[in-house]
Amino acid sequence: MTKQQIRAALVEELSNVAPEADLASLDPGADLREALDIDSMDFLNFITAVDRRLGFAVPEADYQKLFTLDGAVEYIGTKLVKIGS
Repeated sequence: MTKQQIRAALVEELSNVAPEADLASLDPGADLREALDIDSMDFLNFITAVDRRLGFAVPEADYQKLFTLDGAVEYIGTKLVKIGS
């Protein structure tokens, strides 16, 4: 899975959590919770959706690595390489 594919998957899952958000103008370095005005439960729903979609669980200790779109793309790309996807 390329970084562009990962980014597209994350944006799609974010659109499910925050359907009213303008994801096209989302700053990829911004804190997703603040930029999209989502609460901790919405963020957890996003993490769960990512887990389900990509086939691996993000440990709670790593949640902060998914606070930004850029951070999430990098983290997931690294995880996919490690598990051989």
